[in-house]
Amino acid sequence: MTTALCVLLILNGVFNIAVWPTFFRRVAGDPRARDSAGRPTAFFTVHLVIVIVALTLAAVSLLAGVLALLDVW
Repeated sequence: MTTALCVLLILNGVFNIAVWPTFFRRVAGDPRARDSAGRPTAFFTVHLVIVIVALTLAAVSLLAGVLALLDVW
């Protein structure tokens, strides 16, 4: 069971690391991401924060899964 949970954590981390950058590229290209002067809007900033938090959690999940699988943690 422990091995299955470790693999689940690793898969979760890999999936999120693969998906969120693509999402952010779409957000950055969205017309709502910049105002008429080219400055980032609240739309862009909110999504940037969401992506940063999601990628941080993905990295922690991946690291925890690998460390637990190696029986280091």
